Amino acid sequence: ALAARAAELGVGIGAINSNVFQDDAYMLGSVTNPDPRVRARAIDHLLECVDIMDATGSSTLKLWFSDGTNYPGQDDIRSRQDRLATALERVYARLGEHQRFLLEYKLFEPAFYVSDVPDWGTAYAHCLRLGERAQVVVDTGHHAPGVNIEFIVAFLLREGKLGGFDFNSRFYADDDLMVGAADPFQLFRIMFEVIGGGGLEADANVAFMLDQCHNIEPKIAGQIRSVMNVQEATAKALLVDRGALAVAQAAGDVLGANAVVMDAYNTDVRPLLGQVRGEMGLDPDPMAAYGRSGYFERVRDERVGGAPAGWGA
Repeated sequence: ALAARAAELGVGIGAINSNVFQDDAYMLGSVTNPDPRVRARAIDHLLECVDIMDATGSSTLKLWFSDGTNYPGQDDIRSRQDRLATALERVYARLGEHQRFLLEYKLFEPAFYVSDVPDWGTAYAHCLRLGERAQVVVDTGHHAPGVNIEFIVAFLLREGKLGGFDFNSRFYADDDLMVGAADPFQLFRIMFEVIGGGGLEADANVAFMLDQCHNIEPKIAGQIRSVMNVQEATAKALLVDRGALAVAQAAGDVLGANAVVMDAYNTDVRPLLGQVRGEMGLDPDPMAAYGRSGYFERVRDERVGGAPAGWGA
């Protein structure tokens, strides 16, 4: 019924997101839990997610595990990796020919001593071992300060292992702020590598998603602003004169090469994007259009007295 309704609205079902981190049973881990009964429960859920993919026509399963330990000696690190590999093998074997899974990594939280999938290298190693239908997803907030995310993007694209993004911004850790809010230059650098590595080509099959938590700003307006931030970063990245850049790089012209990149970044692309939207029959200013629509006020008034959605929704 969900798939049929989505088709009526012209919407495709994206990734199916598993949840093996909410239940109390997963306090010590899900697929890496030392208790085989808990591991079986978690794997059953992941396999059910593939059933949901079959029913909805989704081609992508999103996997994120909160599994890890808080204290040295709490559990055997290598054994937990073995359990993780076994679970991923089970899921991979269940996938259909045109289905894949994306494995997300996170440096810490909620596990503080060891996260079982703490970085892109761990995720990449597990995916490489399984095959081409296992890929890595990059959450831009899941890195230690100073990590060069665009290098990770370039490397994974080169290896055919970049499956998608969770876009957000961070000042300190996994802040989940609007993408491009904390460091718009980083977002530009990431999109520069995405374009250079063919990540925007149709056959690249890179999934772009906003993974943000709109706590103090209106949620839909925050989403619109986030999309606009990605569009602006992408437009700037497309403006880089790659021919001139290649010449400067080959000549060892450090400042010249940097200037080519910075010229594109410092270009105000907002008028251009407004023109493109107008040519598509859209309002040149999405934020203003949303404000004029009155949608927020309407749904706010309609939902007075309703029950808020939460974890159990």
